[in-house]
Amino acid sequence: MTERTVFRALLAILLVACLYRPAPAEAACNPLSFCTCTVTATGVSFGTYDTLAPTSDDAAGSVRVRCTLLVALNGSFNIDLSTGSSGNYAARTMRSGAQILPYNLYTNAARTQVWGNGTGGSARVTQTFSGLLVVDRTVPVYGRIPSSQNVRAGAYSDTIVVTVTY
Repeated sequence: MTERTVFRALLAILLVACLYRPAPAEAACNPLSFCTCTVTATGVSFGTYDTLAPTSDDAAGSVRVRCTLLVALNGSFNIDLSTGSSGNYAARTMRSGAQILPYNLYTNAARTQVWGNGTGGSARVTQTFSGLLVVDRTVPVYGRIPSSQNVRAGAYSDTIVVTVTY
């Protein structure tokens, strides 16, 4: 009988940066619109990963952007995710000590488009809005650990920086 290796895998998505970028008059939070924005993130928790399972381990988290504007405007904002500890969008990894566990984050539920900043084959998420005083968007983050990875049991994690540009 083959022994199953299971462990907990947690991906922490931390809010580290919310950048302001000067923009045309129709964009949110330009110098004339006087607005306040907050960004919060819910981590992607994969739970227990079974190395012998025939299917990938999927989970989801979210990024929420909430802006209050003084004047109703049309505009947009971008949400970028960092590479994490791997330094590569296409090959993100979680770590448990020296052990690594490949995974990735995606913009869509089908998990076909890697979420990054628009470089290296990754996509950024852009949200648009029209004529609003309050912009409140929660965008899902889809995660996947590919199946049948031969890794040791342990608590694996990675930290992703969320950057919102408006």
